[in-house]
Amino acid sequence: MCDHDGPVPRRRPQVGARVRQLRTERGLTQPQLARRTGLNVGYLSQVETDKASPSLESLAAIADAFEVPIAWLLVDDAPPPRVVRRAARPGRSLPDGTRLEVVDGGFARQLRIVEGIAPPGTRSTLMTDVGEEHHLVLEGRLRVRQGAFEADLGPGDYLVWDGCVPHEAEVIGDEPARVLVITAGPGGVATAAEQDS
Repeated sequence: MCDHDGPVPRRRPQVGARVRQLRTERGLTQPQLARRTGLNVGYLSQVETDKASPSLESLAAIADAFEVPIAWLLVDDAPPPRVVRRAARPGRSLPDGTRLEVVDGGFARQLRIVEGIAPPGTRSTLMTDVGEEHHLVLEGRLRVRQGAFEADLGPGDYLVWDGCVPHEAEVIGDEPARVLVITAGPGGVATAAEQDS
């Protein structure tokens, strides 16, 4: 639980530029938009300059006037797309030769995507992570264990389990294994992998 000295500051969505852009693209004046929305011109002017923060009802009226979904008015407030080049992935090498790389570059907020590459014969220690873990084997073969459960996985095989239950993995066969591991939020395997090698 986090302690705060005062109220947590809330980010106010900035929709003014998008409203102004849509209005000018459609060749509308503020008075024309006011008639279509039922909102007054002064209020619309404040919305367009981000001096007023519109309610959902007002946003719905503006979106209806432009015949667009409400989300279109919030698009400029969304995080920008990001590309993570393979060479720029944060990661680290473990003493057993396993290489962990954060595929998402550490930008993802709701989940973490890590690629693990391990040489033949590598066996992990017992591990636990918070929440669900999803595994997709890209190359090689893995033997995975969790309690009484054991399965051999090959290229294209997928596994999901509760990461809170202790588990381990072993590379079987004569070739390295590559596996994509997806976990909830920044944590678990990502914590180790986000340290630069």
